[in-house]
Amino acid sequence: MAANWKMYKTPNQARDFFRDFLPLVSGHERDEIVVCPPFLDLPASVEAAKGSNVSIGGQNVHWKEEGAFTGETSAAQLLALGVTHVIIGHSERRQYFGETDDTVNLRLKAALEAGLIPICCVGEVLEEREAGLTDDVLRRQCVRAFHALSAKKAAKLVVAYEPVWAIGTGKTATPELAAEAHAVIRREASEIFGEEFAGKLRILYGGSVKPDNATALMSQEEIDGALVGGASLDAKSFAAIVKY
Repeated sequence: MAANWKMYKTPNQARDFFRDFLPLVSGHERDEIVVCPPFLDLPASVEAAKGSNVSIGGQNVHWKEEGAFTGETSAAQLLALGVTHVIIGHSERRQYFGETDDTVNLRLKAALEAGLIPICCVGEVLEEREAGLTDDVLRRQCVRAFHALSAKKAAKLVVAYEPVWAIGTGKTATPELAAEAHAVIRREASEIFGEEFAGKLRILYGGSVKPDNATALMSQEEIDGALVGGASLDAKSFAAIVKY
């Protein structure tokens, strides 16, 4: 169960969140819990979550170890802070900042090489959904994102299905629609990495997940968890989703 805070919260607000959130999920062992704050909040979040059952992730990572890449962050820099996970290829990175399937592939390889657990995002926009292209889009994104990766190298991979039309819009894919998309991703993973790998692959659903729809979504066999945006900014709300 992963939280993506996007560009919200100051370090002090992050500390306040963990003060309220950690007691609510203390002892919760069914799910892995990850919070991905803005880069500025990572030190405060790592410190606040230390010794708890909550891991901290970054929202992006560059594919180079270092260099003249203003505004970017390397895997080594994330690891040095105590970060264990990282989101890669979020639809907002694709939509606003020129992220492509090929740069997702480069970032994914760098994250895995460094030992980070990547949450690799795929998903279609509304026009593609309405044109009946969802399956084609998901297959293309998976093939290009996972290019030249072995099953051994990709062992830690987590995939998040994000129907872009459902992010921040209040619209949610029905549990059945979401499960169908997850099945497409799993089939593609099976072809690329093998059946055994695909069976173990965790595929999260991301797209207006809230406390009142979490149970219905998570009851689908194909859905292994959630990548939560707006509803993860409130400690009680995110705890309710985690403990659906």
